[in-house]
Order: sequence, then C-alpha cells, then structure tokens
Amino acid sequence: MEFVKPDININFIGRRNIAFILSGTLIVCTVLLLWWNGGPNYGVDFTGGVIVQVRLDKKHTPSEIREALKAVQLENSIIQEFGDRNHLEFLIRIIKTDVALTGLGEKVKQALVAEFGKGVEIRRIEMVGPRVGKDLRQKALFAIFYSLLFIAIYISGRFELKWMMSIVMAGSLAFVVYVATIIGMSVTWLIILAMIAILVLCWVMKLKYALGAIVALIHDVIITVGMFAFTDKEISLSVVAALLTIVGYSLNDTIIVFDRIRENIKKLRRKPFDEIMNKSINETLSRTILTSSTTLIVVISLFILGGNVIHNFAFAMLVGIVVGTYSSIFVASPVLLLWHDDRSGNHVKTQARSHK
Repeated sequence: MEFVKPDININFIGRRNIAFILSGTLIVCTVLLLWWNGGPNYGVDFTGGVIVQVRLDKKHTPSEIREALKAVQLENSIIQEFGDRNHLEFLIRIIKTDVALTGLGEKVKQALVAEFGKGVEIRRIEMVGPRVGKDLRQKALFAIFYSLLFIAIYISGRFELKWMMSIVMAGSLAFVVYVATIIGMSVTWLIILAMIAILVLCWVMKLKYALGAIVALIHDVIITVGMFAFTDKEISLSVVAALLTIVGYSLNDTIIVFDRIRENIKKLRRKPFDEIMNKSINETLSRTILTSSTTLIVVISLFILGGNVIHNFAFAMLVGIVVGTYSSIFVASPVLLLWHDDRSGNHVKTQARSHK
C-alpha cells in the first residue's frame, strides 16, 4: 500500500542542520530541566516510601490537603494531582520510610474527613523500602544501557558484518561496568561514561551504522525523559518498560531506512552519498507514516481511555513514537552521512598529500 507517491522527493537530508539544531535544543533543555529539578521525578518504585491515592468529592488544593495532614504529622508529604482534574484524585507521597503501613490509610482518611467532611475515599496504598527502590533504579539504568549495547552488536553484525569486533567492544565495556559497580562507582555517572565510550568506540572502529542507530536511540530516550521532567510526571517501572519499548520501536524504523540505504548504495554507485540517502528515506516514507500512524492511534486510545494506572506508560509511548519516527529520518541517517563525509574528507586529504 502506497500512502505517498512513489516518486516523491522531499529533501530530508538538506534540512539536517535544522534538525540538529532542534534536537540539540531539546537535549540541552532536558539537561537543564533535570539539573533544575535535581534529577528525574522518580516514583515510589525507585525512591522508596509510601504512596496514598485519595479521591475527594469537592475541589481542594494540594496546600489545603497538606494543611489537613498536619494532624497526623504528614505535612511534609509531596502532594500531586492525579489523572484527570475532574476526578479530584491526589497522590500523597510520604517520603518517610519508617511510617507504619498498618492503619495509615485510616489515619489519612480521618485527617481529611475532619478538615473537609465526608466524601473522602482511599483508593490505594503502596510501600517500597529505600533499599529496594535504589536497587530497582540501578537495574532500570542497567536495562537501558545493556539494551543499547546489544543493539550496537546487532547493527554492526547486521549491516557491516563486524560481529567479532562489536562483541569484543561490548564485552570489554560490560566487564568495565561490572568492575566499576563492585568498587562502588555511582551507577548514573558510570552509565553516562559508558555510553560516551560506546559512541567513541563506534567512531574509531568504523561501526558507522551502529553509531547512527545508537545516537538516535539515546536521543529518543533523553527527549522522552525530558518531557516527563517538563510535565512533572513520575518515572516508574512501567515508564522504564515504555522506554525499552521505544528503543525497540525506534530501532525497527531505523533498520528499515538503513536497509534501503545499503541496497541503493549497490544500485546507485555513481550518485553522491547524500542523494542515495535522501532517495532511500523517501522510498521508505510510506511505510514509516503508515506504521507510525497506526501505532499512534492505539497509543492515543490508551492515553485517553486507559485510565490512571497506565497513563504515564501511554504518555511515554506517545512521545517516544513521535520522536522515534523523527530520529530515524533526521538523526540516524544524517549521523551516517556525517561519518561518511568526515572519512571521505580525510581520504581525499591523504590522497592529495601523496600526489605532492
């Protein structure tokens, strides 16, 4: 099925500098937002503590709820509106980890009833210890890191037949990360340094397809996390599952484009590389639009109708699909072109020196 005309010729590659500026701006904004907020807004899954979800029958502000909780010494809790504002639901995040769970819901309910009258409903109570939360946070970071690492192996073997080179690179990085965790290095900084090392090694070892794919995937994850920081939504285990799903979805789009680029390089050897790349993106455009739009319909339905439990998961998927589709066209392919231009330029300079 052709959604767009087969002979369409949109100059995607010609607009790559605009895309780089846009992506760079979004990434810088994400970093600044995370720095301003003191890091991501982790949910109780990762921070530890108690969450009490309450529903009221009348409109009240978080400040009024916090004032009511003074009666049970929980006025320092973090209070957020939850879901649709018309539902009048709130999440009360109790940071204290030494709070007794038994009878806590009843205490909170009595305090709110005393202040606001009847019509207070306790929807759920969850508790996670600080040690468990820390372990889950570390495992979530490692899950994202190792998924990107194994993707680098797959892309290198799939497109460049450099299986052993990529396996040695991945094995070395995995071993260094393992040793660093044993000696107590901060997991967050460890993962950041390891990701930078992956990108540098891909460049040095000429794993150009892996480099383009990894840059695009890191781009997608960072911007999705940035949207959570911008909207002040919590990052929970379900959101990490969404991030891993986004990585897989975006990779699938990128592989389709890379496959067509590789095919056209063989067929159109005399054409400039940027023309081959642009033609390949246009040829896969119909498939990209159809896949993304049909997936978006499902995710939007989940976001609107799925309820509060999967709201953040659907939001992450919604952002990830849009950003992932964009990055397959405007990030992964242009990075491949940057590598090609740089190597070609160096090759030409070397030849010029040899003729002097």
